[in-house]
Amino acid sequence: MTQDDARRLWDAVLGELQLQVTRHNFDTYLRDTVGLELTHDRLTVGVPNDYAIAWLYDRAYPLISGTVNKVLGRRAEVSFRLYRPYGRQPNGGAIFRATSLAPANQPNVRLNPKFTFERLVVGPHCRLAVHAAAEVVERPGETHNPLLIFGPPGMGKTHILHAIGHRLLAKGRRVLYITAEQFTTDFVAALGQRRLDEFRARYRGLDALLVDDIHLLAGKERTQDEFSHTFNEVLLEGGHIVVTADRAPQAITQLEPHLRSRLEGGLVVDIGAPDMETKMAVASAKAHDLGVQLPQEVARFLAEAAQRSIRELEGYVNRLVAYARLVQRPIDLEVCQEALRALTAASSTGPPTPDVVMRTVAQFFNLPVNSLTGKARSKMVADARHIAMYLLREECQLSLKDIGRLLGGRDHSTVIHAVHKVELLMRTDPILRRQVSEIRSLLSPGYTAQASA
Repeated sequence: MTQDDARRLWDAVLGELQLQVTRHNFDTYLRDTVGLELTHDRLTVGVPNDYAIAWLYDRAYPLISGTVNKVLGRRAEVSFRLYRPYGRQPNGGAIFRATSLAPANQPNVRLNPKFTFERLVVGPHCRLAVHAAAEVVERPGETHNPLLIFGPPGMGKTHILHAIGHRLLAKGRRVLYITAEQFTTDFVAALGQRRLDEFRARYRGLDALLVDDIHLLAGKERTQDEFSHTFNEVLLEGGHIVVTADRAPQAITQLEPHLRSRLEGGLVVDIGAPDMETKMAVASAKAHDLGVQLPQEVARFLAEAAQRSIRELEGYVNRLVAYARLVQRPIDLEVCQEALRALTAASSTGPPTPDVVMRTVAQFFNLPVNSLTGKARSKMVADARHIAMYLLREECQLSLKDIGRLLGGRDHSTVIHAVHKVELLMRTDPILRRQVSEIRSLLSPGYTAQASA
Protein backbone atom coordinates (compact mmCIF):
# COMPACT_ATOMS: atom_id res chain seq x y z
CA MET A 1 0.00 0.00 0.00
CA THR A 2 1.16 3.56 -0.69
CA GLN A 3 1.94 6.35 1.74
CA ASP A 4 -1.17 8.10 0.41
CA ASP A 5 -3.25 5.18 1.72
CA ALA A 6 -1.72 5.66 5.17
CA ARG A 7 -2.38 9.40 5.07
CA ARG A 8 -5.99 8.95 3.94
CA LEU A 9 -6.68 6.36 6.63
CA TRP A 10 -5.13 8.47 9.38
CA ASP A 11 -7.00 11.59 8.20
CA ALA A 12 -10.25 9.65 8.58
CA VAL A 13 -9.20 8.50 12.05
CA LEU A 14 -8.33 12.07 13.06
CA GLY A 15 -11.76 13.20 11.90
CA GLU A 16 -13.31 10.86 14.47
CA LEU A 17 -10.76 11.43 17.24
CA GLN A 18 -11.31 15.19 17.07
CA LEU A 19 -14.80 14.64 18.47
CA GLN A 20 -13.73 12.14 21.14
CA VAL A 21 -10.86 13.88 22.94
CA THR A 22 -10.58 17.32 24.49
CA ARG A 23 -9.53 20.22 22.27
CA HIS A 24 -6.33 20.73 24.26
CA ASN A 25 -5.29 17.08 23.86
CA PHE A 26 -6.17 17.02 20.16
CA ASP A 27 -4.27 20.24 19.41
CA THR A 28 -1.26 19.24 21.52
CA TYR A 29 -0.81 15.57 20.68
CA LEU A 30 -2.79 14.68 17.54
CA ARG A 31 -3.28 17.62 15.20
CA ASP A 32 0.17 17.53 13.56
CA THR A 33 0.49 13.75 13.34
CA VAL A 34 0.54 12.09 9.92
CA GLY A 35 0.00 8.60 8.51
CA LEU A 36 3.33 7.28 7.19
CA GLU A 37 3.03 3.58 6.38
CA LEU A 38 0.16 1.10 6.05
CA THR A 39 0.56 -2.67 5.68
CA HIS A 40 -2.09 -5.35 6.05
CA ASP A 41 -1.69 -5.50 9.84
CA ARG A 42 0.07 -2.28 10.89
CA LEU A 43 -0.36 1.50 10.61
CA THR A 44 2.68 3.68 11.38
CA VAL A 45 1.96 7.25 12.44
CA GLY A 46 4.49 10.10 12.46
CA VAL A 47 4.55 12.26 15.59
CA PRO A 48 6.51 15.55 16.01
CA ASN A 49 8.12 14.85 19.42
CA ASP A 50 8.95 12.15 21.95
CA TYR A 51 6.66 13.58 24.63
CA ALA A 52 3.64 13.28 22.34
CA ILE A 53 4.60 9.69 21.45
CA ALA A 54 4.70 8.76 25.14
CA TRP A 55 1.30 10.40 25.72
CA LEU A 56 -0.31 8.64 22.75
CA TYR A 57 0.91 5.24 23.94
CA ASP A 58 0.12 5.80 27.63
CA ARG A 59 -3.09 7.80 27.52
CA ALA A 60 -4.84 7.26 24.22
CA TYR A 61 -3.75 3.96 22.67
CA PRO A 62 -6.96 1.96 23.30
CA LEU A 63 -9.12 4.73 21.82
CA ILE A 64 -6.80 5.22 18.80
CA SER A 65 -6.48 1.49 18.12
CA GLY A 66 -10.24 0.96 18.30
CA THR A 67 -10.90 3.89 15.97
CA VAL A 68 -8.31 2.69 13.43
CA ASN A 69 -9.84 -0.80 13.42
CA LYS A 70 -13.34 0.66 12.94
CA VAL A 71 -12.33 2.90 10.03
CA LEU A 72 -10.12 0.26 8.38
CA GLY A 73 -12.64 -2.54 8.81
CA ARG A 74 -10.09 -5.00 10.21
CA ARG A 75 -7.62 -5.31 13.06
CA ALA A 76 -4.28 -3.55 12.69
CA GLU A 77 -1.59 -2.57 15.16
CA VAL A 78 -0.79 1.13 15.47
CA SER A 79 2.76 2.32 16.09
CA PHE A 80 4.17 5.82 16.47
CA ARG A 81 7.55 7.13 15.43
CA LEU A 82 9.32 10.46 15.49
CA TYR A 83 8.65 12.54 12.38
CA ARG A 84 9.57 16.23 12.06
CA PRO A 85 8.75 17.50 8.57
CA TYR A 86 9.46 21.08 9.65
CA GLY A 87 12.79 20.48 11.36
CA ARG A 88 13.63 20.42 15.04
CA GLN A 89 11.19 22.40 17.19
CA PRO A 90 12.37 24.84 19.85
CA ASN A 91 12.59 23.41 23.37
CA GLY A 92 11.92 19.96 21.94
CA GLY A 93 8.24 20.28 22.69
CA ALA A 94 6.33 22.61 20.39
CA ILE A 95 3.80 20.98 18.13
CA PHE A 96 2.91 24.09 16.11
CA ARG A 97 5.42 25.92 13.99
CA ALA A 98 6.16 29.42 15.22
CA THR A 99 5.58 32.02 12.55
CA SER A 100 8.60 32.81 10.39
CA LEU A 101 8.11 36.50 11.14
CA ALA A 102 9.11 36.04 14.78
CA PRO A 103 12.45 37.67 15.67
CA ALA A 104 15.32 35.48 16.83
CA ASN A 105 14.71 36.24 20.51
CA GLN A 106 11.00 35.47 20.26
CA PRO A 107 9.75 33.00 22.89
CA ASN A 108 8.19 29.76 21.70
CA VAL A 109 4.64 31.03 21.06
CA ARG A 110 3.18 27.75 19.76
CA LEU A 111 0.71 29.41 17.41
CA ASN A 112 -1.33 27.34 14.99
CA PRO A 113 -0.43 28.65 11.51
CA LYS A 114 -4.02 28.08 10.35
CA PHE A 115 -5.61 30.29 13.02
CA THR A 116 -5.39 33.72 11.39
CA PHE A 117 -7.83 36.57 10.87
CA GLU A 118 -7.87 35.81 7.14
CA ARG A 119 -9.15 32.27 7.77
CA LEU A 120 -11.75 33.29 10.35
CA VAL A 121 -15.38 33.14 9.24
CA VAL A 122 -17.02 36.11 10.96
CA GLY A 123 -20.72 35.92 11.72
CA PRO A 124 -23.09 37.73 14.08
CA HIS A 125 -22.08 35.33 16.88
CA CYS A 126 -18.49 36.61 17.03
CA ARG A 127 -18.46 40.00 15.28
CA LEU A 128 -17.98 42.05 18.46
CA ALA A 129 -15.17 39.80 19.68
CA VAL A 130 -13.34 39.98 16.36
CA HIS A 131 -13.74 43.78 16.25
CA ALA A 132 -12.28 44.08 19.77
CA ALA A 133 -9.40 41.78 18.81
CA ALA A 134 -8.63 43.91 15.76
CA GLU A 135 -8.49 47.03 17.93
CA VAL A 136 -6.07 45.28 20.30
CA VAL A 137 -3.80 44.54 17.33
CA GLU A 138 -3.94 48.16 16.21
CA ARG A 139 -3.17 49.61 19.65
CA PRO A 140 -1.60 46.92 21.85
CA GLY A 141 -1.21 47.90 25.48
CA GLU A 142 -3.69 50.76 25.14
CA THR A 143 -7.25 49.75 24.28
CA HIS A 144 -9.32 46.95 25.85
CA ASN A 145 -6.61 45.86 28.27
CA PRO A 146 -7.27 43.22 29.42
CA LEU A 147 -9.60 41.69 26.83
CA LEU A 148 -11.60 38.64 27.92
CA ILE A 149 -13.51 36.59 25.35
CA PHE A 150 -15.91 34.00 26.72
CA GLY A 151 -18.32 31.48 25.29
CA PRO A 152 -19.03 27.75 25.02
CA PRO A 153 -16.22 25.41 23.90
CA GLY A 154 -15.54 25.09 20.20
CA MET A 155 -16.94 28.46 19.06
CA GLY A 156 -13.71 30.08 17.84
CA LYS A 157 -12.19 31.74 20.93
CA THR A 158 -8.81 30.06 20.46
CA HIS A 159 -8.80 30.96 16.76
CA ILE A 160 -9.22 34.64 17.63
CA LEU A 161 -6.50 34.41 20.29
CA HIS A 162 -4.03 32.90 17.83
CA ALA A 163 -5.00 35.44 15.17
CA ILE A 164 -4.08 38.26 17.55
CA GLY A 165 -0.75 36.57 18.16
CA HIS A 166 0.05 36.23 14.47
CA ARG A 167 -0.72 39.89 13.74
CA LEU A 168 1.38 41.12 16.66
CA LEU A 169 4.27 38.85 15.67
CA ALA A 170 4.12 40.28 12.16
CA LYS A 171 4.66 43.69 13.76
CA GLY A 172 7.74 42.43 15.56
CA ARG A 173 6.07 42.33 18.98
CA ARG A 174 7.05 39.83 21.67
CA VAL A 175 4.13 37.46 22.24
CA LEU A 176 3.57 34.44 24.46
CA TYR A 177 0.59 32.14 23.98
CA ILE A 178 -0.15 29.60 26.70
CA THR A 179 -3.13 27.72 28.06
CA ALA A 180 -4.10 28.03 31.71
CA GLU A 181 -3.40 24.32 32.02
CA GLN A 182 0.12 24.78 30.67
CA PHE A 183 0.67 27.74 32.99
CA THR A 184 -0.34 25.58 35.96
CA THR A 185 1.84 22.66 34.90
CA ASP A 186 4.87 24.90 34.35
CA PHE A 187 4.31 26.64 37.69
CA VAL A 188 4.05 23.37 39.62
CA ALA A 189 7.21 22.09 37.90
CA ALA A 190 9.06 25.33 38.68
CA LEU A 191 8.06 25.05 42.33
CA GLY A 192 9.26 21.47 42.53
CA GLN A 193 12.55 22.24 40.81
CA ARG A 194 13.08 25.56 42.63
CA ARG A 195 13.24 27.44 39.33
CA LEU A 196 10.65 30.14 39.96
CA ASP A 197 12.99 32.92 38.80
CA GLU A 198 13.37 31.20 35.44
CA PHE A 199 9.62 30.62 35.25
CA ARG A 200 8.84 34.28 35.97
CA ALA A 201 11.46 35.51 33.51
CA ARG A 202 9.39 34.06 30.65
CA TYR A 203 6.78 36.74 31.22
CA ARG A 204 9.02 39.79 31.54
CA GLY A 205 9.19 42.25 28.67
CA LEU A 206 6.23 40.81 26.77
CA ASP A 207 4.15 42.95 24.45
CA ALA A 208 1.24 40.52 24.73
CA LEU A 209 0.34 37.57 26.94
CA LEU A 210 -2.39 35.36 25.47
CA VAL A 211 -3.94 32.88 27.88
CA ASP A 212 -6.50 30.28 26.82
CA ASP A 213 -9.14 28.70 29.11
CA ILE A 214 -8.57 30.91 32.14
CA HIS A 215 -11.48 29.16 33.90
CA LEU A 216 -9.19 26.15 34.46
CA LEU A 217 -7.41 28.17 37.17
CA ALA A 218 -10.53 27.93 39.34
CA GLY A 219 -9.78 26.28 42.66
CA LYS A 220 -5.99 26.49 42.20
CA GLU A 221 -5.31 29.21 44.74
CA ARG A 222 -1.52 29.34 44.59
CA THR A 223 -1.50 29.24 40.80
CA GLN A 224 -4.04 32.08 40.75
CA ASP A 225 -1.77 34.12 43.02
CA GLU A 226 1.16 33.56 40.70
CA PHE A 227 -0.94 34.43 37.67
CA SER A 228 -2.12 37.63 39.38
CA HIS A 229 1.51 38.67 39.88
CA THR A 230 2.24 37.87 36.23
CA PHE A 231 -0.87 39.80 35.20
CA ASN A 232 0.28 42.88 37.12
CA GLU A 233 3.85 42.71 35.80
CA VAL A 234 2.74 42.50 32.16
CA LEU A 235 0.39 45.47 32.56
CA LEU A 236 2.97 47.55 34.46
CA GLU A 237 5.46 46.98 31.66
CA GLY A 238 2.96 48.20 29.04
CA GLY A 239 2.04 44.77 27.71
CA HIS A 240 -1.39 43.56 26.69
CA ILE A 241 -3.34 40.64 28.16
CA VAL A 242 -5.99 38.69 26.26
CA VAL A 243 -7.67 35.69 27.85
CA THR A 244 -10.49 33.30 26.97
CA ALA A 245 -12.94 31.45 29.22
CA ASP A 246 -15.97 29.24 28.84
CA ARG A 247 -18.14 31.63 30.90
CA ALA A 248 -18.20 35.19 32.22
CA PRO A 249 -15.77 35.97 35.09
CA GLN A 250 -18.53 36.30 37.70
CA ALA A 251 -19.74 32.80 36.79
CA ILE A 252 -16.36 31.13 37.32
CA THR A 253 -16.64 29.56 40.74
CA GLN A 254 -13.59 29.57 43.04
CA LEU A 255 -11.86 32.35 41.15
CA GLU A 256 -10.10 34.69 43.58
CA PRO A 257 -11.95 38.04 43.91
CA HIS A 258 -8.86 40.13 43.13
CA LEU A 259 -8.24 38.17 39.90
CA ARG A 260 -11.88 38.32 38.90
CA SER A 261 -11.94 42.10 39.39
CA ARG A 262 -8.82 42.50 37.24
CA LEU A 263 -10.36 40.46 34.45
CA GLU A 264 -13.56 42.49 34.62
CA GLY A 265 -11.61 45.76 34.57
CA GLY A 266 -11.08 45.64 30.80
CA LEU A 267 -13.46 44.62 28.03
CA VAL A 268 -15.49 41.42 28.40
CA VAL A 269 -17.18 40.12 25.23
CA ASP A 270 -19.00 36.88 24.53
CA ILE A 271 -19.26 34.51 21.58
CA GLY A 272 -22.56 32.75 21.05
CA ALA A 273 -23.75 29.98 18.75
CA PRO A 274 -23.37 30.67 15.01
CA ASP A 275 -26.41 30.88 12.75
CA MET A 276 -27.05 28.49 9.88
CA GLU A 277 -25.46 30.71 7.21
CA THR A 278 -22.29 31.09 9.26
CA LYS A 279 -22.03 27.35 9.87
CA MET A 280 -22.45 26.65 6.16
CA ALA A 281 -19.71 29.18 5.40
CA VAL A 282 -17.44 27.52 7.99
CA ALA A 283 -18.04 24.09 6.46
CA SER A 284 -17.28 25.36 2.96
CA ALA A 285 -14.14 27.19 4.11
CA LYS A 286 -12.86 24.11 5.96
CA ALA A 287 -13.49 21.92 2.91
CA HIS A 288 -11.68 24.46 0.72
CA ASP A 289 -8.67 24.22 3.04
CA LEU A 290 -8.73 20.46 2.44
CA GLY A 291 -8.80 20.95 -1.32
CA VAL A 292 -12.45 20.20 -2.09
CA GLN A 293 -15.60 22.17 -2.89
CA LEU A 294 -18.80 21.32 -1.02
CA PRO A 295 -22.13 21.27 -2.84
CA GLN A 296 -24.64 23.60 -1.19
CA GLU A 297 -26.88 20.77 0.03
CA VAL A 298 -23.89 19.03 1.66
CA ALA A 299 -22.82 22.20 3.46
CA ARG A 300 -26.37 22.61 4.78
CA PHE A 301 -26.55 18.96 5.89
CA LEU A 302 -23.27 19.34 7.81
CA ALA A 303 -24.40 22.62 9.38
CA GLU A 304 -27.66 21.04 10.56
CA ALA A 305 -25.85 17.95 11.92
CA ALA A 306 -23.38 19.99 14.00
CA GLN A 307 -25.44 21.22 16.92
CA ARG A 308 -22.75 21.65 19.57
CA SER A 309 -19.91 23.75 18.19
CA ILE A 310 -17.85 24.92 15.23
CA ARG A 311 -15.20 22.40 16.28
CA GLU A 312 -17.76 19.61 15.90
CA LEU A 313 -18.64 20.95 12.44
CA GLU A 314 -14.98 21.00 11.39
CA GLY A 315 -14.61 17.45 12.66
CA TYR A 316 -17.51 16.39 10.45
CA VAL A 317 -15.88 18.02 7.43
CA ASN A 318 -12.58 16.26 8.18
CA ARG A 319 -14.44 12.96 8.41
CA LEU A 320 -16.38 13.55 5.19
CA VAL A 321 -13.35 14.51 3.09
CA ALA A 322 -11.24 11.64 4.44
CA TYR A 323 -14.08 9.14 3.88
CA ALA A 324 -14.69 10.32 0.31
CA ARG A 325 -10.99 9.93 -0.49
CA LEU A 326 -10.85 6.55 1.19
CA VAL A 327 -13.74 5.15 -0.87
CA GLN A 328 -12.65 7.19 -3.92
CA ARG A 329 -16.07 8.73 -4.59
CA PRO A 330 -17.05 12.34 -5.27
CA ILE A 331 -18.63 14.25 -2.42
CA ASP A 332 -22.39 14.39 -2.61
CA LEU A 333 -25.26 14.16 -0.13
CA GLU A 334 -25.28 10.35 -0.18
CA VAL A 335 -21.56 10.08 0.58
CA CYS A 336 -21.95 12.70 3.29
CA GLN A 337 -24.74 10.76 4.96
CA GLU A 338 -22.68 7.55 4.81
CA ALA A 339 -19.60 9.23 6.25
CA LEU A 340 -21.44 10.80 9.16
CA ARG A 341 -23.93 8.03 9.96
CA ALA A 342 -21.76 6.10 12.44
CA LEU A 343 -20.01 9.20 13.68
CA THR A 344 -23.13 11.20 14.53
CA ALA A 345 -24.68 8.20 16.24
CA ALA A 346 -21.57 7.70 18.37
CA SER A 347 -21.07 11.34 19.22
CA SER A 348 -24.69 12.09 20.04
CA THR A 349 -24.15 11.03 23.64
CA GLY A 350 -21.66 13.86 24.21
CA PRO A 351 -19.23 13.81 27.14
CA PRO A 352 -19.79 11.16 29.82
CA THR A 353 -22.11 12.10 32.64
CA PRO A 354 -20.79 12.13 36.23
CA ASP A 355 -22.93 9.08 36.97
CA VAL A 356 -21.38 7.13 34.09
CA VAL A 357 -17.86 8.12 35.19
CA MET A 358 -18.46 6.92 38.75
CA ARG A 359 -20.08 3.65 37.65
CA THR A 360 -17.32 2.98 35.12
CA VAL A 361 -14.54 3.55 37.66
CA ALA A 362 -16.31 1.34 40.22
CA GLN A 363 -16.83 -1.40 37.63
CA PHE A 364 -13.19 -1.21 36.53
CA PHE A 365 -12.03 -1.85 40.11
CA ASN A 366 -14.85 -4.38 40.74
CA LEU A 367 -16.30 -2.22 43.51
CA PRO A 368 -19.84 -1.09 44.34
CA VAL A 369 -20.46 2.55 43.46
CA ASN A 370 -21.29 3.42 47.06
CA SER A 371 -17.73 2.51 48.07
CA LEU A 372 -16.56 5.64 46.23
CA THR A 373 -18.91 7.83 48.22
CA GLY A 374 -18.44 6.04 51.56
CA LYS A 375 -15.80 6.20 54.25
CA ALA A 376 -13.77 3.08 53.37
CA ARG A 377 -10.04 3.84 53.11
CA SER A 378 -8.48 0.64 51.78
CA LYS A 379 -5.84 1.25 49.12
CA MET A 380 -8.02 -0.04 46.26
CA VAL A 381 -11.00 2.07 47.28
CA ALA A 382 -8.83 5.15 47.85
CA ASP A 383 -7.12 4.73 44.46
CA ALA A 384 -10.47 4.29 42.71
CA ARG A 385 -11.91 7.32 44.51
CA HIS A 386 -8.92 9.49 43.53
CA ILE A 387 -9.16 8.42 39.88
CA ALA A 388 -12.90 9.14 39.92
CA MET A 389 -12.20 12.65 41.23
CA TYR A 390 -9.57 13.19 38.54
CA LEU A 391 -11.86 12.02 35.72
CA LEU A 392 -14.83 14.00 36.99
CA ARG A 393 -12.61 17.07 36.80
CA GLU A 394 -11.02 16.27 33.42
CA GLU A 395 -13.87 14.63 31.51
CA CYS A 396 -16.93 16.33 33.02
CA GLN A 397 -15.28 19.69 33.89
CA LEU A 398 -17.03 19.70 37.27
CA SER A 399 -16.11 22.20 39.97
CA LEU A 400 -14.18 20.94 42.98
CA LYS A 401 -17.22 21.61 45.15
CA ASP A 402 -19.51 19.52 42.94
CA ILE A 403 -17.00 16.66 42.84
CA GLY A 404 -16.74 16.67 46.62
CA ARG A 405 -20.53 16.68 46.92
CA LEU A 406 -20.89 13.69 44.57
CA LEU A 407 -18.28 11.68 46.44
CA GLY A 408 -19.80 11.75 49.87
CA GLY A 409 -19.68 15.44 50.75
CA ARG A 410 -15.90 15.69 50.81
CA ASP A 411 -14.13 19.03 51.21
CA HIS A 412 -12.76 20.75 48.07
CA SER A 413 -9.23 20.57 49.52
CA THR A 414 -9.53 16.78 49.56
CA VAL A 415 -10.51 16.85 45.90
CA ILE A 416 -7.59 19.16 45.01
CA HIS A 417 -5.17 16.81 46.77
CA ALA A 418 -6.58 13.78 44.94
CA VAL A 419 -6.53 15.41 41.49
CA HIS A 420 -2.98 16.68 41.93
CA LYS A 421 -1.85 13.31 43.26
CA VAL A 422 -3.19 11.50 40.20
CA GLU A 423 -1.65 14.12 37.88
CA LEU A 424 1.77 13.67 39.49
CA LEU A 425 1.64 9.87 39.67
CA MET A 426 0.65 9.57 36.02
CA ARG A 427 4.07 10.98 35.12
CA THR A 428 5.96 8.27 37.00
CA ASP A 429 3.63 5.30 37.55
CA PRO A 430 3.01 3.30 34.35
CA ILE A 431 0.38 1.11 36.05
CA LEU A 432 -1.72 4.12 37.03
CA ARG A 433 -1.30 5.62 33.56
CA ARG A 434 -2.58 2.41 32.01
CA GLN A 435 -5.53 2.25 34.41
CA VAL A 436 -6.62 5.79 33.63
CA SER A 437 -6.13 5.21 29.89
CA GLU A 438 -8.26 2.06 29.94
CA ILE A 439 -11.02 3.74 31.95
CA ARG A 440 -10.99 6.64 29.48
CA SER A 441 -11.40 4.19 26.61
CA LEU A 442 -14.45 2.75 28.40
CA LEU A 443 -15.86 6.28 28.62
CA SER A 444 -15.57 6.81 24.85
CA PRO A 445 -18.83 7.24 22.88
CA GLY A 446 -20.82 4.05 22.46
CA TYR A 447 -19.84 2.52 25.80
CA THR A 448 -22.36 2.43 28.66
CA ALA A 449 -21.24 1.30 32.09
CA GLN A 450 -23.39 -1.27 33.81
CA ALA A 451 -24.25 -0.81 37.46
CA SER A 452 -21.84 -2.65 39.74
CA ALA A 453 -23.19 -5.32 42.02
